[in-house]
Amino acid sequence: MLTLYYSPGACSMASHIGIEETGAAYLEKPTFLAKGEQKTEEYRKINPRGKVPALSVDGRIITENTAILTYLARQFPQANLLPADLVEQAQCIATMTWFSTIVHPSYQHYTRPERFADGEAAQAAVKEMGHKSHWAVLQEINSLLEGKDWMMGSQYTVVDPYALVFYSWGVRGGFPMKELAAYTAWKERMLGRPAVMKILQSEKNVLLNAT
Repeated sequence: MLTLYYSPGACSMASHIGIEETGAAYLEKPTFLAKGEQKTEEYRKINPRGKVPALSVDGRIITENTAILTYLARQFPQANLLPADLVEQAQCIATMTWFSTIVHPSYQHYTRPERFADGEAAQAAVKEMGHKSHWAVLQEINSLLEGKDWMMGSQYTVVDPYALVFYSWGVRGGFPMKELAAYTAWKERMLGRPAVMKILQSEKNVLLNAT
């Protein structure tokens, strides 16, 4: 049995969409970050780091979007969520690693500067740099999508749900996302996928109200 622990609006949306795309049966376990549920003793038995997402596979736990999405794509090859070519698979994993180590932290610097610095002046500097850094990586994602249907080319892969997280955060964070023409056109293609819309509606995502 698969059980996904996630928080609506968090980066776990990538794995939430990914597991829905497989067509596999799974249980959903919302873990609300705003309520601090990820810090409870019960949840720390699932993930001692107190982070989402986490995927239980018959009681064995996988954490981190990159690992979960790679597992799902390989466990359910009929969903065609990774290329067959091993080099192209590695490129998918590399892109997701970039998302988790560069793109995601840049947004945190902008929205949660208190995690990275003490004092108002230092936090303001972190926030300003985070805003600049995050806008730069959003522009880079836009460049990567130019001339492509999906993040990695003509094939929809697990990289795409992960990239949608940052478009939704860009909207939520007040970035001028419509200036990113390729990224915005891709977002519209994403909204045309039933699995994507199901999860956006389930999580009441900001993209449902974006114009």
